[in-house]
Amino acid sequence: MALRSPAASSLRAAFVAAAAAWAALIVLAPWLASASHASPLASAVILGVYGIGSAICHQRPERSFHLWTTQMPVCARCAGIYAGAVLGALGALTLGRARGRRTRRASDPRVALAIGLAPTLVTLVYEWTTGAMPSHAIRAAAGLAIGVVVAWLLVAAADNRVN
Repeated sequence: MALRSPAASSLRAAFVAAAAAWAALIVLAPWLASASHASPLASAVILGVYGIGSAICHQRPERSFHLWTTQMPVCARCAGIYAGAVLGALGALTLGRARGRRTRRASDPRVALAIGLAPTLVTLVYEWTTGAMPSHAIRAAAGLAIGVVVAWLLVAAADNRVN
C-alpha cells in the first residue's frame, strides 16, 4: 500500500481543483463574452482565459465549439482533454477512497497512455489521409480519453502508484 503524505494529499487536491477550475473557465468565458456589456472583472476573465487558450491551443474557429454564439477559448479536442482530466482525476480519487486507498499500481503507464492516445491518433490519420475533418464531437471524445488517462496517472503518481 502506498504511503499517504500530507504533501501528496495537497498535490492531489490542487490538481483536481485546477482541472475543474480550468474546465469551468473554458465554458464560462464564452458565456461572459456573449454578454452585451461585460463588467471589468468579466473582461479580465475573458482576456485571461482566451489568452491562456491561445498559448496552449491553435484556437481555429472551424475546429472549435461555439457556445452562446461565441467560440470557446480552446478547440474541441482540447475541450475534450480538459473535461477528461476532470473525470480522470475525480475517478482516481473516488476509486482510491472506495478501495480504502489500497489501489493497485498501474501495470504499465506507457500502455495506458498508448490506449488514451489511440482515439486521437485514429482521428489524425483519418484527417490526414482523407482531408476530411471529423466532427467536433468526435474530436472532443478522442481528446477525452487522453485527459482521463493523463489525469489518472498524475493522481496515481502523487501516491507513487505508477512506478
